[in-house]
Amino acid sequence: MSKDWNGNKKSVFATLGASNHTNKDREEHDFYATSPEAIDALKKKIDLPYTILEPACGTGCLSDRLKKFGHDVMSYDIVDRGYGEQQNFFEMLTPPTNENFAIVTNPPYKYALEFVLHALELVPMGGLVCMFLKTTFLEGKQRYNRLFKITPPKKFYNSRNVCFVPKMLSLSI
Repeated sequence: MSKDWNGNKKSVFATLGASNHTNKDREEHDFYATSPEAIDALKKKIDLPYTILEPACGTGCLSDRLKKFGHDVMSYDIVDRGYGEQQNFFEMLTPPTNENFAIVTNPPYKYALEFVLHALELVPMGGLVCMFLKTTFLEGKQRYNRLFKITPPKKFYNSRNVCFVPKMLSLSI
């Protein structure tokens, strides 16, 4: 059961502790729990497939909410936080299932571009990648050249620092 989320009305979609404007040290593995209510907002906008891969599950905040909506969720994290299986997402070289699935996660921001690119490689044709990211992720020449120029977002939803970047076509076409 996810236990890290204890936000309030002002921080419904903010990640806990994540800020570029702080003199505190960032969490070692860039882990900041996301409110499970972010899944509610996503489900209102996007029809997710039954099977979901959550490769940065942390303590299960998003995975648990997806399960409450009836999804089969494969939950992994590079660090054992007591939820899901311990696995480095970048070492996952083949899709974890043969069925259609979506990747839904709040990736560590310092590896966000790599998470998106790797997710695009893993999902099948017609699959979906939804990332909860800061809106500043949309900026930058490197992300434009390596990602958006090749695979522009199909949809973008901005809701209090939450960005969904669904992917509808494979990069391998």
